[in-house]
Amino acid sequence: MELVISNLSKRYPNGVQALDNVSMTIPCGMFGLLGPNGAGKSTLMRTLATLQEADSGSVRLGDLDVLNDKKGVRRVLGYLPQEFGVYPRTNAVELLSHFASLKGIPSSQRRGVVDAMLKRVNLYQHRFKAVASYSGGMRQRFGIAQALLGDPKLLIVDEPTAGLDPGERYRFYNLLAEVGESVIVILSTHIVQDVKELCTNMAIIDQGRLLFCGEPAAAERRLVGKVWQKSVTKTELPSLQTKHQVISTKLVAGRPLVHVLADHNPGDGFEAVEPDLEDVFFATVPRVA
Repeated sequence: MELVISNLSKRYPNGVQALDNVSMTIPCGMFGLLGPNGAGKSTLMRTLATLQEADSGSVRLGDLDVLNDKKGVRRVLGYLPQEFGVYPRTNAVELLSHFASLKGIPSSQRRGVVDAMLKRVNLYQHRFKAVASYSGGMRQRFGIAQALLGDPKLLIVDEPTAGLDPGERYRFYNLLAEVGESVIVILSTHIVQDVKELCTNMAIIDQGRLLFCGEPAAAERRLVGKVWQKSVTKTELPSLQTKHQVISTKLVAGRPLVHVLADHNPGDGFEAVEPDLEDVFFATVPRVA
């Protein structure tokens, strides 16, 4: 099954063009949607999750018309928004059972499904604790558990690792990778590392426009021989930014490490470097460099 998005557009009443004629095909597996804040990622996710209307275009999930058959889509959809609320004193079993009833899972099967899902996300031993008391990583794993109820064919995950510590992020990566073996998982994020660690296919979106769609490795190959780096002092940085196409600057041992984009060696002591996905992102969306 594939998700086929064709010429999707959305303009808000304030004049912001959140989606501008976006077209792409998303296969089964982990798909990363990468872009800076305000790029249009959440608008696209909410449209795919049937939470808002598009102005024009079409979306098909197999035989389903996503924009016009919302009930049909919701039967095969799992959605984990960037933030979700929980009842203050409700434990994981009670809350997940409530979600299971909303998904139409029969009461005779509900407890078995809930227990199995909590074991899958490694929360079974915490099942009688209030979800509001969970750590950020535990709450996100609970969010995945509710999103997976009913065996969805499409799972949409919006900015899932924001605020998680490295250990929680690693556990969350493993869980998403396992889920992505059998369904379409769209991971919307502005964190390049999320896409690099998890996704076999990706897209870069900015200001509502699709700038790249394909494999991360293919995106990196486009920049082979074009990325150069140099460690500089902070006082040298302004002049380099006027002379070269600087795509990123980060501090390494207290000194700025500058990456520039050029077809040939720019001189000035720059050395060739193998491009990575961060170089791809900053070269594609230069306004965030």
